[in-house]
Amino acid sequence: MSLADIARRAAAHHLEILGGFNTAGDEVGLPPKTRSLLLLGPSEPGFWPHFTDQPEWRDGTPDPMDRWSRRVIGRLACDLGAKALFPFGGPPWHPFYQWALRSGRAWESPVRLLIHDRAGLLVSFRGALALRETLDLPAPPSRPCDNCAAPCRTACPAGALTDAGYDVPACHHFLNTSAGAACMSQGCAVRRACPVSASYARLEEHSAYHMGQFHT
Repeated sequence: MSLADIARRAAAHHLEILGGFNTAGDEVGLPPKTRSLLLLGPSEPGFWPHFTDQPEWRDGTPDPMDRWSRRVIGRLACDLGAKALFPFGGPPWHPFYQWALRSGRAWESPVRLLIHDRAGLLVSFRGALALRETLDLPAPPSRPCDNCAAPCRTACPAGALTDAGYDVPACHHFLNTSAGAACMSQGCAVRRACPVSASYARLEEHSAYHMGQFHT
């Protein structure tokens, strides 16, 4: 199974390979004999309309995106003879942040959040595939922050997300105010300020869903 074959299968579900790396097959935290790990996330444009047409969204029960991810990525894994891993549902918790950094397609941004070469600060992972085959992976791109004016540094209206770190209580407090309505309905202002994020085409409804999950 080639990388292109796996990408085509994922694309049928509006998912794309957002990074990956090869291993020696004996790394702590990965299933035994894993040779390649692929990180999967939403493919834009079109992910949100696709997702909201799925039974997990329509049935009105909690955690629709996590349940959809388990079904879809779990099926992909079975078809590929792989193991599906998820950034939710632990313990054990899988180190998706570290895996993303190792993939060479994500880096720590000036505000400490992950930034991705295509998704910018809107990067998110729905799951990963641990495969027993060693795949031919492309060379990593350059870090987008290296030639950026870094508008993310000053974009947080609450001053909660800066290069000094993330003041989570201050963020939640701001979101409880009328001034926080834009972040709740359109998505985090810092994530939206990233020039790479602007080209990713995520719908505001999608970002609003994640904000609602975060600010509960």
